[in-house]
Amino acid sequence: MDVVVVGSGPNGLAAAVAMARAGLSVTVLEARPTIGGGARTLDLGLADGLVHDVCSAVHPMAWASPFFRAFGLGRRVELLVPEVSYAQPLPDGRAGLAWHDLDRTVDGLGEDGPAWRSLVGALSRSTAGAVGAALGDKRSIPAGLVPGGLVGAARFGLGVLEQGTPAWGVRFRGDVAPALLTGVAAHAITPLPSPAAAGTALLLASLAHAGQGWPIPRGGSGAIVGALVEDLLAHGGTVVTDHPVRSRRDLPDARCVLFDTTPRTLVDVLGDELPARRRAALERYRHGDAAAKVDFVLSGPVPWAHPDVARAGTVHVGGTRAEMAHAEAEVHAGRHADLPVCLVSDPTVVDATRAHGGLRPLWTYAHVPAGSDVDVTEAVVRHVERYAPGFRDVIVASRCVPAAQMSDHNANYVGGDISAGAVNLRQMFARPTAALDPYASGADGVYLCSAATPPGPGVHGLGGWYAATRALRREFGIRVGPLPVD
Repeated sequence: MDVVVVGSGPNGLAAAVAMARAGLSVTVLEARPTIGGGARTLDLGLADGLVHDVCSAVHPMAWASPFFRAFGLGRRVELLVPEVSYAQPLPDGRAGLAWHDLDRTVDGLGEDGPAWRSLVGALSRSTAGAVGAALGDKRSIPAGLVPGGLVGAARFGLGVLEQGTPAWGVRFRGDVAPALLTGVAAHAITPLPSPAAAGTALLLASLAHAGQGWPIPRGGSGAIVGALVEDLLAHGGTVVTDHPVRSRRDLPDARCVLFDTTPRTLVDVLGDELPARRRAALERYRHGDAAAKVDFVLSGPVPWAHPDVARAGTVHVGGTRAEMAHAEAEVHAGRHADLPVCLVSDPTVVDATRAHGGLRPLWTYAHVPAGSDVDVTEAVVRHVERYAPGFRDVIVASRCVPAAQMSDHNANYVGGDISAGAVNLRQMFARPTAALDPYASGADGVYLCSAATPPGPGVHGLGGWYAATRALRREFGIRVGPLPVD
């Protein structure tokens, strides 16, 4: 066999697709009974006919990722675009609304509309700079950035310096626009403000007004996995489930192995095959704060106090900028916030096929300390009710997966760290180590390709693609173009 890929998340499958398209024999090994890692859609048994997204649910990178664009994902998966990419309800019935339409967003932000346009709107007019700066391998100049994207990349960098420091409030006069941007920054699950959170906020916020906004795949996140697997099988690859890899003995003979896993798994499997310095560096890799998942079955839509919030594919439940910063500081200090930052998504806003028998799924996360074993269902219900009185009355069923159990369905989510590694300034660049090649393990023919490598978390497939291009060149003498061509 030519190639074995350990782990079937989007990065592992992207690596497998690249290898199979190069004419190599490829097998993907998945420890769980189902494939897809953080992009699975499953029947959780909460209601007949309803499926739930196990981790990721909304996918700006499905159209923005250079890998997925070249792969032609948009022709394989129907990406449904909400009118409102994301919303930020506030305690007094107001709300910040990031419409897909930038002008409508600016109009709704009043006196802070021009500030939003100059910061976020300027990035959304040409996303190449922000995407190139944020989604590169952090070791080279991304393809396409020169020359056209340099201005955008510089603008993105300056925005990160502003929004990632105590100067983050200088631009705004009111409280709606800063809360709207901070809700996106909170996706990083890290203290606020910080450069890493600011980078997350500016990239995702700019994508909300560009291209296909923040789309939801028809049928759920598993549609993305299905497209990748279909392509892999069409090029001769195979997938084996229920095959955990805990040691070298669990790996079939292959010229090349790519790990869509944590650095710790790589160390545990390879042991002394790794050079001592590289092994020590990988062992220093740090995981971050966590999320607990709560899936709901509802008898009707969430009764948001502000009616336009119901048009959003994603709702950030956290209140004001100050409230979210306080909640994230509490989590980082190892305490549960009284009002935790929550992410909420109702896929039926754009995908009526997700409803069944008058019921609909609701996807939520709450940010919690790493390793928390607390059932946060009541905390999520209480916080959503703050902005949607009567929410409790439409709940038919629910299921919580505490942070400590998140790794049961995806071993990369250590302690509930759904980013597969702390999102901080150091690990923005030295991820997983400061080595010149962040994908090479130091052992012959073995590479790391998970979200623990650049560009980090997100369903974009780029960690897998970057690792695969290096492996193809070094192990097989195959040089490919900057991106695969469908």
